[in-house]
Amino acid sequence: MATATILGWVASIAFLAMALVGGYFVLATRRISAQAERAVPASGRFMTLGAHRIHYVDQGEGRPILFIHGLGAQLHHFRHPLFPELADFRCVALDRPGSGYSARPVSFSGGLVEQADLVARFITELGLEKPLVVGHSLGGAVALALAENHPETVSGLVLLSPLTHLEDELRPEFRSLYIKSSLKRRLMAETLAVPTSLKYAPQTLAFLFSPQAAPQDYGTAGGGFAGLRPSHFYATSADMVAIERDLGAIQARYGELDLPVGVMFGTADRVLDFRLHGAPLAGRIKDLELDLVDGLGHMPQFVEAKRVAGLVRRIAARAFGTPADKLVG
Repeated sequence: MATATILGWVASIAFLAMALVGGYFVLATRRISAQAERAVPASGRFMTLGAHRIHYVDQGEGRPILFIHGLGAQLHHFRHPLFPELADFRCVALDRPGSGYSARPVSFSGGLVEQADLVARFITELGLEKPLVVGHSLGGAVALALAENHPETVSGLVLLSPLTHLEDELRPEFRSLYIKSSLKRRLMAETLAVPTSLKYAPQTLAFLFSPQAAPQDYGTAGGGFAGLRPSHFYATSADMVAIERDLGAIQARYGELDLPVGVMFGTADRVLDFRLHGAPLAGRIKDLELDLVDGLGHMPQFVEAKRVAGLVRRIAARAFGTPADKLVG
């Protein structure tokens, strides 16, 4: 009897300790999230598409360019470094569902085709006339799915460090995001994920930008702090899990693409290897312009904004049928 009582007390104390630790991380998550929202508030417009509420920015006049960000990112990955370089275009960037300030309904899986379908609806609703689509990293895969499944909505593609092929195994850097259970993903998002992300932010930024350094104002102007929110982590993890659902079918259809395509890849990219995700496209997509940049990492729009803008202008000239000298800012 005494042993049972002791065990009961031990179990109660252990449960209380776990509850206290869990409560601490919940409060820490809410505090960090509130600070992140103050540092990077919603700064664009909102569009309702069914159960989705999409946050986007729409700036300038001229031929339209639509920007689709990558995994765990948000629209400031383009707004800050590239919009000033392309001021003579109408530049539109959206937060993908769950990222930034776009809401993500429970029924949305985050599959690449599903995201491309939503982007096609966004283009139609906003009245964009066959924009040139610029996609970075996972956003490049979404852009490719968009061009394959909704070719009537786009004029051309510019892909920056794009995800284009399935990899044989999940690399260690992405294992913490690969959470198949939506319940476990939600628990992580509300407790450990945000404080842990803040603690390891320097290592994460080094991985993303290496061998270059992240800009000093990346957290604010680049929108980095916006990722320190539970909804953002949940969406990033769901997107990571969903990649394998569609990417194989998307990569099988690259030969069908019949529109101007430009790709920029850094040879020192640690996130996606140009030998798998960049170079093979030259033999798959006709008339592809491939710009391999020696020593460049995964973030060309921050590190080589003028070079990226030059590629965008060259593909825009082909996509819009406009002489190149008319599209030089």
